[in-house]
Amino acid sequence: MSQSLAPALEPGAAAGAHDDQLYRKVSLRIIPFLFLCYVVSFLDRINIGFAQLQMKHDLGFSDAMYGLGAAVFYVGYVLCEVPSNMLLARFGARRTFTRIMLLWGIASVCMMLVSKPTHFYLLRFMLGVFEAGFFPGIVLYLTYWYPARRRAAVLSIFFAGVAVAGVLGGLVSGWIMRDMGGVLGMFGWQWMFVIEGAPAIVLGLLAAFYLVDGPQHAGWLSVQEKAQLIAQRDEDRRPSADAHSSRSFVQALRNPRVYLFAFIYFSLTCASLTLNFWMPLMIRDFGVHDVVAISLYTVIPNAVGAVGLILIARHSDRRGERRRHFAVCTIGGGVALSLLTLHLSSFPAMLAILSLAAVLIFAALPIFWTVPSGYLSGTAAAAGIALISSIGITSGIVSPWVIGLIKTHTGSMDHALYLLTALLFVSGVALLIGVPRDAQHI
Repeated sequence: MSQSLAPALEPGAAAGAHDDQLYRKVSLRIIPFLFLCYVVSFLDRINIGFAQLQMKHDLGFSDAMYGLGAAVFYVGYVLCEVPSNMLLARFGARRTFTRIMLLWGIASVCMMLVSKPTHFYLLRFMLGVFEAGFFPGIVLYLTYWYPARRRAAVLSIFFAGVAVAGVLGGLVSGWIMRDMGGVLGMFGWQWMFVIEGAPAIVLGLLAAFYLVDGPQHAGWLSVQEKAQLIAQRDEDRRPSADAHSSRSFVQALRNPRVYLFAFIYFSLTCASLTLNFWMPLMIRDFGVHDVVAISLYTVIPNAVGAVGLILIARHSDRRGERRRHFAVCTIGGGVALSLLTLHLSSFPAMLAILSLAAVLIFAALPIFWTVPSGYLSGTAAAAGIALISSIGITSGIVSPWVIGLIKTHTGSMDHALYLLTALLFVSGVALLIGVPRDAQHI
C-alpha cells in the first residue's frame, strides 16, 4: 500500500522543492540589498539615541527637547507615508526607493549642522518627510513577490534589521563619538551623523540600477518562473477584496478593520520605539556611564532580539498561526518591561530582562504585518498598508515626547514603562478578539 501511495506523493514533493528553490533564488536577489537599505535607514532614524549622550550636553538640550525632536520625525513621516506608497504603486519600487534613500541620506548628513533646537526640529521633520513610505513600501513590494504563507519569515528578516541597526549603532556610534570628537573642529556626534548618513546616498544611487519593479520585470527570471511567482502570489488574494474594490485610499478609510490594525500597530510601536530611542539611556541608568561601554552593551539586547524574532516568526510560519503568537509576544513583552521598574542591583539581571523585552516586542512586529496583508490586495494593499502604518506610527510622535516629559518631571521612566505594558496587553487582546480565528493565514 505504501508503494502505491509513493508515486502520488512524489509530484507534490517535487513541486514543493521547486517552489523552495525558486523563492530562495528570489530572496538571494532582492532581500540582502533591501535588508542593507533598511538597516541604514533605521540606523539614521535612531542614531540620535546615541547622539543624545553628548548632544544634549553640548547644545544644552533637555530630555523634553530631545523627546520632541525624536517625535517631530514622525510628523513628517505620517504626513507623507500614504502619498509615498501610492506613488510606489503607480511609478514602481525602483524609482520610489531611489528617491527616498537619496533624500533621507542628505537630510541625515545635514544633522551635523544642528546648533539650535529649531535646527534640530526642522531637520528631524525633513528626515521624516524624506524617509516616509520606505518601510510600508518594502511591505508592499514583498507582496509582489511572495504569497502570504511565506511573508512572516521574510518580514522577520527586515525587523531583524531594526535590531541589527541597534547592534551596528552600538558598535560604531560610541567609537565615532569618542574618538572623532575634535577632528576638524567638529563634535563626535557631528561626525556620527556624517559617517552614518553617507551610505544611504550611495545605496540610493545603486537602487536605480539594481532593483526591478516586480517579477514581470526581472531579467534574471525565466518566463516560467515569472508566471509561477505571479500565479502563486495571486492565489491567496481574497476575492472579496477585489469584488468590493477596496482599491483606493478612500475605500481604505471606510474599512473598520484598518483602524483596528492601526491601533494595534500604534501600541506595539510605542514599545519598540522606546527600546530604539531610549535603550542607551536605560543602560546608563543601570549604572554604566562610559559612552563606549553604553554603546557596546546595547549590542546585547539587539543581537538577542534579532535572533529571537527570526526564530519566533519562522515558528509562526510553520504553524500557520498568528494570533496566539502575537498575543504571547506582546503580553510577555509587557511583563518584561514592567520588570525593569524593579531596579534590581544586579546589572546582568537588568540586561537580561531588557533583552527578553527586546526579543518579544521585536518578534511581534513581523507577525503583525502578515495579518493586514491577508485582508488587502492590489491597490488596496498600497493604500491600506500605508494607512495602517501612518496611523500606527503616530506612536513616534506621542511616545518619545510623552516619555521625555515623564522622565523630565519624575526623573524616572517607571511610569512610562507601566503605560507601555498596558498598551502591549491591550494590543495582544485586541488581535485575539478582533481578528477571526479562521481568517486566511491567520
